[in-house]
Formats: sequence, C-alpha cells, structure tokens
Amino acid sequence: MRLTILGGGGFRVPLVYGALLGDRAEGRVSQVTLYDEDPARLTAMARVLRDQAAAASAADRTVDAPTVMVTGELDEALRGADFVFSAIRVGGLEGRAADERIALAEGVLGQETVGAGGIAYGLRTVPVAREIARRIARHAPEAWVINFTNPAGLVTEAMAEVLGRRVIGICDSPVGLGRRIARVLGARPQDAWIDYVGLNHLGWVRGLRVGGRDELPRLLADTEALESFEEGRLFGAEWLRSLGAIPNEYLHYYYFNRDTVRAYQEAEQTRGAFLRDQQRGFYAEAARAGAPAGAALAAWDRTRAEREATYMAENREAAGAPEREESDLESGGYEKVALALMRAIARDERATLILNVPNGSTLSVLDSEAVIEVPCLVDANGAHPVGVAPLPLHAVGLVTAVKAVEREILAAAASGSRTDAVKAFALHPLIDSVGVARRLLDGYAAAHPGLAHLR
Repeated sequence: MRLTILGGGGFRVPLVYGALLGDRAEGRVSQVTLYDEDPARLTAMARVLRDQAAAASAADRTVDAPTVMVTGELDEALRGADFVFSAIRVGGLEGRAADERIALAEGVLGQETVGAGGIAYGLRTVPVAREIARRIARHAPEAWVINFTNPAGLVTEAMAEVLGRRVIGICDSPVGLGRRIARVLGARPQDAWIDYVGLNHLGWVRGLRVGGRDELPRLLADTEALESFEEGRLFGAEWLRSLGAIPNEYLHYYYFNRDTVRAYQEAEQTRGAFLRDQQRGFYAEAARAGAPAGAALAAWDRTRAEREATYMAENREAAGAPEREESDLESGGYEKVALALMRAIARDERATLILNVPNGSTLSVLDSEAVIEVPCLVDANGAHPVGVAPLPLHAVGLVTAVKAVEREILAAAASGSRTDAVKAFALHPLIDSVGVARRLLDGYAAAHPGLAHLR
C-alpha cells in the first residue's frame, strides 16, 4: 500500500513512520510519500526517518522499512495513494503564536483549538482543507483520508463536504485518557470498552467497562486513585465526582477558564511561541549537512521529550498540579490509532476506535452531518459510530454551542463574510462580548494575510 502524508515535514511524522516499522502483516505500507511546502523541513524529516529505519534494521534485521519519497508537488504526492494522512498547519507555528498573543491581549483564551485561537486557526485552515479535499477527489478518488489537522472535528467536517465518509478524523486525547483510566483501575486498556462522547477536544468518559461491568463508579469513589493520573490532578476529585464523568483534558480550558487565562498571561511565553523556538532549533540541527548517522533522530528524541514534559504546563500551574509523571509522558498513541484504522479498512480487520465521524443519528441534539467524536466500529467500508446514551444537559449546552461556532467558521470560510466571522467569535462560550469578537477578528486579519479580507 502507498501512504501519503500531507504536512510531511511536520514534527510528529516519525511517530507514524515508527509505527509502520513495526507492522509486518501482509498488505503493509510499502511506500510513504512526504508532501510539504517547506523543502528544509522535508529534508530534515527525511533524515530522521532514515535514521529510524537504520536503527530498526540494526535491532532487527527482518525489518523491511517502507520506502520514503519527498515532494513539494501536491498532485504528484496524491497520485496512486491508498491512504492520505492530512497533518497540515496553515500559518505554521508563527501563526499559532500570533493566535495566542492576540487573544490574551483581549483577556481571552488563545489556545490552538479552543476559543479564539481555535477559531482563527479554523478560519485560515478550512479553505485550504477544502481545496486539498477537491484535489484528493480528483487525483486519488479511491483513497481513504485520515485527518490529523486541527481543529480536527471542524476540518474533518469541511473535508467531508467533498469526500463524504472517506475522510475520518483522529485524535490521541481520548486514547490517552482511556488508557490512563484503565491502568488506574488495574485493567488492560485493550480489554476495556470506553464510553466516550462529545466533539473533538470536548468530550467525556462516562463509563469504562471491563468484562461487561462499568468500573468508573469505583474510580470516582476513590479520591487517591482519582488524583493519581493527569486528568484527576487537573480537575480535582470533587469536581469529577460532581460530573460523574472524566472530561477530556481540554475541558480544563472551559471549567477553569479564568485561572487558565491568568496562568497563560503570566507565562514567559505562550505554548505556540515555545514550540516555534524549539522547533527552529531542531529543524536547523536535523537538516545540518555532514551530521553523523543517527544525529537527526537523536535531536528529534530530545526535542520530543521536552515537548511532552511541558505539555499543558500552564493548566497544571493553574490547578496547582505537579509536573507530569513518567506515565503521562507516553505518546497518546495517535499513530497507533491511525495504523489500526488503516488495517481495519485495508484488511477488513474489524476494530473499535474513538474517531471523528459524521453523527448520523448518534446524538439527537445534532444533525446528521455534524462531525462528533465517539467510539466507532471500523471495517472495510469505513467507520460506523456506535449508539451512545444521551448527553446530560450541561454537556448538551457546550456541545451545541461549540458546534454552532464551527458552523459559522465553515460559513465564513466559504463566504468570506465578516459578519459570519464575527458571529463565530461572538458565539463561543469563552468569548464574552461582541465587541471583543470584533477586535479579535481585526487583530487576526491584520496578523494573517489570508484573513485580511475580513477586516
């Protein structure tokens, strides 16, 4: 099979390639094509993957590493692809840093996918994602598209306008959360059924069944166990018990918004600025000519370890939580989810995965085309959402409000209308004023050339 990765110079590409190196089943990926508009990032990433393949072969001579091709031509990258991973970042990390800075100046959250920052990111990403979807439909109409691009639910919904059910969104947050809960309960993650429901970065674990028995009530009753893992330390046992569920970590931005905004305002630099500066150093080192074999992979490993250790540091500070423990530093596993999804479709190996897919009739409070994040049964015909219990009213409020914002982003990206764009900002639960919404849009339109028409 041939896999194309859009955003092939992106930092997390080695996670995907590493997972492919361990896949020895028949029908595995034989060629990986990296597409990126930045030649320097492509060069650096190709060196990291070369080092990965060499290290894997040295450890196990039976490893058959997929061939790696690089290109800056989108249509060339797409032709002949069986699967396409979309992992683009429109505006780069410089754009993310601007999104955060502009929002914080107005006293609101500027996180990459939540609040004002997520709206700005969506406004400039949706038009590009729609064009990519049209190019895929033209040059690789039989390919399955797995979307990693944030905001993942919104972008998947935009691409589905063209590609229908052949585009599926994935995220590692629900996977990591379910794994941590299972381990605290003494269960193997692969043996647990996770009752998870919501939108991307806005969902809740409402049950965790092992052998047909829901073990979540046992966890909620045990304060020490609750506060032994990342989400328990972030939200606190009392709040989790009041919800009767374990929220996705991104809900900390909603439930503790003032605390988080203050922590972000007081930080030396925003998360986007930190990653921008960190990755500049990594890409320069990895692309350096004449570096010894293995140097690019070693630089990537060091950079990734620092990246994981500092993830959501401001939220932990706001919550008074300690530094991340070693068990929390493990990757959420989005590359493993992607590989399991590919296997299930390509080989008709049925799997159950938490994915971003059109709602159908799963949640009655949303229409059929609204992309939601829920457990799905996957087979050769794609991903099929599993029926879930209705959302409680507090969750209905957040889910429907944020979905309404996503629809305004889709409308504004299609129409170029300032009115639609202002409405997207103003309707978000974390933006408390139409006046602030207008100023935010003006700030983003000034900072990002692609949004200049909205001023």
